[in-house]
Amino acid sequence: MPLPPERLPAGFDPDAYLDSLEPVGWRLGLERMWKLTTALGLPQRRFASVHVVGTNGKSSVTRMVAALLEAHGVPAGACLSPHTTRWTERTLIRGEEIAPAAWAEAVAQVAAAAAGVNRTLEDGEVVTEFEAATAATFVALARARVKAAAIEAGLGGRLDATNTIPSRVTVLTSVGRDHTEWLGESELEIAAEKLAVLKDQSTLVLGRVSAPVRELAERTAGERGATVVVAPEDPGAGVKLAATGAFQRRNFALATAAARAFLGEVDPERVAAVAAGIRIPGRLELVGESPPIYVDAAHNPDGAAALAEALPGIADGRPVVACLAILADKDAPAMIAALAPALRSVVCTEIPPAALLGHGRPGAHSRPAGELADLCRANGLEATPEPDLEAALRHAAELARAADAGVLLVTGSHYLIGPAVAAGGARG
Repeated sequence: MPLPPERLPAGFDPDAYLDSLEPVGWRLGLERMWKLTTALGLPQRRFASVHVVGTNGKSSVTRMVAALLEAHGVPAGACLSPHTTRWTERTLIRGEEIAPAAWAEAVAQVAAAAAGVNRTLEDGEVVTEFEAATAATFVALARARVKAAAIEAGLGGRLDATNTIPSRVTVLTSVGRDHTEWLGESELEIAAEKLAVLKDQSTLVLGRVSAPVRELAERTAGERGATVVVAPEDPGAGVKLAATGAFQRRNFALATAAARAFLGEVDPERVAAVAAGIRIPGRLELVGESPPIYVDAAHNPDGAAALAEALPGIADGRPVVACLAILADKDAPAMIAALAPALRSVVCTEIPPAALLGHGRPGAHSRPAGELADLCRANGLEATPEPDLEAALRHAAELARAADAGVLLVTGSHYLIGPAVAAGGARG
């Protein structure tokens, strides 16, 4: 049951509490999360779950699965990460972002439990920000009495805080080289970390993966008595998708396969209705006009390639000007090489440090705008460095207007979208 207002700690600010926590902790592992959720009464066992892991497409597929389950009469929720502006964005209940009061109640319960758990841990070890936020979503979903939830993994899978759910279906969206400092250098090492979440006697739904990854997936499923379903590349000619881009059609086909695995069957009319209405924040999302402004969270080479594939469809022959910022630990050369054929010019900028700190990325920083501009020029693009985000957005909008009624694309990082919109990127 929800906490009554008088039982909330006086002045409790859920966002400030989460922002105060260690983002990752000194070691990865599930011990802290198991202790925390046990103290909370294992809320993640009060609803069935679909676990969504992979390098790209997780947030889109998670939203789509939850929407499809809801459309088929299953009260559903979702756990997403990261957020762009608000912590509440990470929790969806029956298709809606959780109300601030309900979020505060859930985080307050987690904060109380975490204080007790921390006393049982080794010196220097504490419940982390992601663990607390994920546990708060579990609490909120259980309180809302959803029957099922789509849960997006944060980092990898095996040691991710979400790997405490008794998932009936696991979705592997894709495998690419990202977070190699945590997950391993090779494609198969990364895939193994993600596939480790697969539960015995469950179902694994595969998206677009390489032949070696598919072989590993089938072998892992065989060891665990799990069924493998290979999703189609497209949901079908009769499905008109509101979300933009060929990559979103692949994601929707994958989500539909996952919903079918969970439900046993799906109603084509309900699937079509979800497709026609669903929009995915931060994925080729139209946020402004004059010039048309799209934001996209592509932050690795595979994501950049999928974005480049989709751009001609939205540009419709118009030139595309990008406002680009990339974190220093990402493969900027490969990302820019993938994007370059679809762009006319680029204004290179940097994510404000405060935005990274507010998203649990202390110590993270953008690759310098000048370095990005050099990489763009090496790929044949006109490029201007402008470290200040607001100035970069203004300049990019001017270039787009001047370039035969062009399109402005803001991309390169999840953490760019919120600050860009707040800085006026959506106004042009």
